[in-house]
Amino acid sequence: MTEGFFKTPGNRVLGSFALLMAIIAMGSYALLNFEMKKYADPTAMTISVSGEGEVVTVPDVGRFSFSVQAEGDTASAAQEESGTRVNEILAYLAEQGVEEGDIKTEFYNMYPRWRYEKRICPANAYCPPGERVQDGFEVIQNVSVKVRNIDEAGVIIAGVGERGATNLSGLDFTIDDTSKLQEEARAKAIADAQEKAGVLAQQLGVRIVRMVSYYEEGGGRDYA
Repeated sequence: MTEGFFKTPGNRVLGSFALLMAIIAMGSYALLNFEMKKYADPTAMTISVSGEGEVVTVPDVGRFSFSVQAEGDTASAAQEESGTRVNEILAYLAEQGVEEGDIKTEFYNMYPRWRYEKRICPANAYCPPGERVQDGFEVIQNVSVKVRNIDEAGVIIAGVGERGATNLSGLDFTIDDTSKLQEEARAKAIADAQEKAGVLAQQLGVRIVRMVSYYEEGGGRDYA
């Protein structure tokens, strides 16, 4: 698979897709010019070459995630508090033009809280820990957000933090749909490999008949 990797030095970022193909074991089931000999070698011969295709583009979306933690004496109280905080953040995101489909809850967990009761112990005597008792509930919800207006991404993530979000991730910039870039990189890599195979076949004095195997792997590079 082809992968793209991007970094964000300031606001201007370029990313590239590189597709490396060890392709064309282009089966030169090669009619090696044995014209100087009175026999032809029937063994299938192959040529293996690699091609590389690269497409440079500008990231079009920003991504970040945040958590909301809430506590309550009961499970329902903790859930209600969590829902109130998250809904306030979601309303803010909607005001900033973030679409509902670009917001995703990654996980939602609720845990019981515990505490140890205090004991009154004699001075200079061993005092075992008190009994563990349940002391309410805690809810943790993690949400990921995709921001399509990159120029406003920094302002949006700051606003989320001001509204009680915790564990805010760093803002990453990337490409929302890489399929077209992959296709372009693949086409360039194949053309590159075909050209190399043609040159090599000419130098070896053979004729390429057909391709017998192919594979591809993706790589990425960062540009500032």
